[in-house]
This record gives sequence, C-alpha cells and structure tokens, in this order.
Amino acid sequence: MRALEQIAAVTLLGLRTIPNRLGASLVVVVGIACVVGVFISILSISAGYMETIAKTGRGDRAIVMSEGSLFEYGSFISRANALTIADAPGIKKTEGGRPIASADTMAFVVMPKKKNGLDAYVGVRGVGPEGLALLPEIKLTGGRMFNAGARELIVGRSAQAEFEGFDVGSLVSLPEGDWTVTGSFESNGDARESELIADSDTLLSAMRANTYKSVRVLLDSPDALDQFKEALASNPTLAVDVVRETEYLAKQSEWLHDFLTVIAYVVGGIMGLGATFGALNTMYSAVSARAIEMATLRALGFGAGPVVISVLAEAVLLALSGAVIGVGAAWLAFNGNAHMVGSLVFTLTITPALVGLGVALACALGLIGGLFPAIRVARVPVAVALRAR
Repeated sequence: MRALEQIAAVTLLGLRTIPNRLGASLVVVVGIACVVGVFISILSISAGYMETIAKTGRGDRAIVMSEGSLFEYGSFISRANALTIADAPGIKKTEGGRPIASADTMAFVVMPKKKNGLDAYVGVRGVGPEGLALLPEIKLTGGRMFNAGARELIVGRSAQAEFEGFDVGSLVSLPEGDWTVTGSFESNGDARESELIADSDTLLSAMRANTYKSVRVLLDSPDALDQFKEALASNPTLAVDVVRETEYLAKQSEWLHDFLTVIAYVVGGIMGLGATFGALNTMYSAVSARAIEMATLRALGFGAGPVVISVLAEAVLLALSGAVIGVGAAWLAFNGNAHMVGSLVFTLTITPALVGLGVALACALGLIGGLFPAIRVARVPVAVALRAR
C-alpha cells in the first residue's frame, strides 16, 4: 500500500509541473495525435470496405464461373451451360418449382461524380428472371422495378448518391442506345448499392455478347454446397469452378485489406518513430528539470520504483492525450464519408477496434518514450543527483 501511495504522490507532483514544460509536453501530444490520426484514418478505409463486402455475401449462395477464372469479368459461361447449372441438385426452388438461379452478365458505364465532376466507372449487373428472388435484400426505395426485355435498370443508393445522372427517369448511355432509370434501391448497405441492375438477356444483347459472366444460385442450405459442387464436377459438359459467395468476396477483398494494412503500419511506424524521439527528448528534459526534486524524494525515503513509474505514467498520460485528439480528429474528418475503390462505393468506418488499436499504439509509444529516461532516474545515485546543482 505504501508503494502505491508513493507512486500516486510522485506522479501527481510530476503532473503539476507540466505547465512549466508546456511547450515540450505539447510536442509529445501533437506528435502522438498525428500518428494515431493517420494510422486509424488509413485503416478506416479497409474497415469500411471490408464491412461493405461482409454485408454482401451469404453462406447459402454460390457463384459458378468458368474454370480457372479469378473474377466474374474474366469468366464465360454459355447459355446451354447456364441452363445445365440451374438444373443441378442442391439449388433451392421457388413455390412454382423453378430453381433460384441467375445467369449474370456485367458491363460498365462512365458517369461523372457529384463531388468533383470527374468520370468514373459504375458497374452494371444483368440478372436473370430469378435474380431478385436470389437477392431478397434488395428493396426499392423509389420508382418501379425494371421490366425484362426492356432497356430499363434500377440504381443502388450509393451509386445514386455518388454520381450525377442517376435520378429516376434519367437516361443512361449504354451500347445500342439509352437505358431508362426506372427505380432506386437499397440493399442493407452492401456492395450492390454501388451497381446498376438490369435484365441479363437484354443487357447481353445490347453488349452483342452471347456468354454470361457467372451463374449465382441460392442453395437449399449452406451444407448443400458440396452436393451442388459434386454434381457440376461430374458433368463432362461443364468446366467450371464453384465457390461459396462469402469465400469469393473475401478473396476479392483480401488484396486491398492487406495493402492498406501494410501502408498504415509503414506510415504509422515512420511517424511513430519521430513521435517516440519527441517523447524521449521531452521526458529527458523533464527528468533533468526535476533531478534534484526526485533525488530529494528518494533521500526522504521514496523508492526508485515509484519515481520510475511516475516518469512512465507521465509519458503514457501525454500519449493518451494525443490519442484522444487523434481519434477525435479522424472521427470528425473521415467517419461516415463516402469513398470509392474501383467501382465500389463504401463508407469509411472508424470502429471501436480501430480506436482501441490507436490507443494501444499511443500507449506503446509513450512507454518507449518514457522508458529510457525512467531507467536513467533509477540508475543515478541520490548523492550524485543532489550534487548536480
């Protein structure tokens, strides 16, 4: 108990002297704030992207692509093969007995962004007759559904918010003429809200193509994937790969998550090194300014341990102050902002986990910055410290 009392007394005494060292202390606070702010801001891009992707996938949906294809855009499935795939066992059926499967095709349209007028690509997905039964999360928020066989489409909420020309009733230029936006939809904030959706066969005809990009199916249950996969693998007319939707999306998003994580740690590490040197200089100055005071306390019976801990506590408290400022600045500047990677629009998200990671980083930098000055305090003999001035 006595040791705790000594730690509290020495720490409070040190904190009261911070105003006398305000300039040096602010170097630590501002440096840590910059490190934490930049660190979690970069990671918020990955967090927002991964959250959007996670909302998109379901364990009871599967994607079928041509063998060896890594992306839907590089896949080619003939009309005959699409029908064969839809007849395979393991696929859930509608009340009318039709398999819930959609032969999809994909295209792009170039549209100007609302923020800066710069052109960017927006994905157009063509879905089959059962495509909307496959995607029950899609809910119309305005207008009406497109009609099969007509050059009509519906637009996702995120695409509508980010780009010009997607109001209901607007015309969108695609090959073979203009298409009418008949409605808008939301989809639980997932990746499909960044797309336009139309009838697959009509889009295929407009693109002058005769092969689909993929066939997506709704399984009887998540466990039915193996049965479905085995049926397709045993059919000699098919050369396709089958993957669960959640696994496919996770694989597609892995590269961005890894890239942003590396960038965050490299940039944060470089900035953190500078902040650590700032903390070292500040705490060495604090120790030098309080050398006689600390030596006197030790001469009065205070142990070296409480004095060391007080130095570390001061460094960590300064770092935590910087962390609070950095997290607050990043939250105000980035959280909830729309961002775009490729054709996907998503919201930057500063999660509690990122806040915790930022605080942990600040504490680590504070401890490192205070460690060597604290060791110096412990090693200097009391008599030597008292004769220093």
